[in-house]
Amino acid sequence: MKRLFFAVLVAGLMLTGIAHSDDSDSATATAANIATAAKLDNPGGIGGVESLRGMVELETTRPADPMKHYPKDQGLIDSDYVYQPPLIPHTIRHYEVSLNANKCLACHSWKNAKQMDATKISVTHYVSPQQGQVLSDVSPSRYFCLQCHVPQAEAKPLVENDFKRVNALR
Repeated sequence: MKRLFFAVLVAGLMLTGIAHSDDSDSATATAANIATAAKLDNPGGIGGVESLRGMVELETTRPADPMKHYPKDQGLIDSDYVYQPPLIPHTIRHYEVSLNANKCLACHSWKNAKQMDATKISVTHYVSPQQGQVLSDVSPSRYFCLQCHVPQAEAKPLVENDFKRVNALR
């Protein structure tokens, strides 16, 4: 059985080598024609699809955007709609919010907020949404602050926007 398999394998390799050597010139020409057609049909290598980056190849690296400016001491930021999670009025660069650590709680927990002169997190963050029980520590469903709260930076919008605040908050 092994001999038969080996014989078939050798014969296949020999035939492939012969077929390849006979058609090598036409295969090279065909590959060049396909590559030229792909360039015409696919400008920039992105299928002609324009994204927020514009018509650029995904393989090319563009310069990074300038760092966003976070106004210092801007205090509480007004809400734009009802039940909006409060915005973060400072940078959160290098803040760790993971399963093992939450840098936000170093200042905003009820225990630390007064001495850090920070806003306390809402009492709703201590309530388990499944059972409605009040917990002694932050609810696991509210532990990852950055799911809802975002820093407010002075940055231009990525897309045009005509959003207006609700009348009740003007």
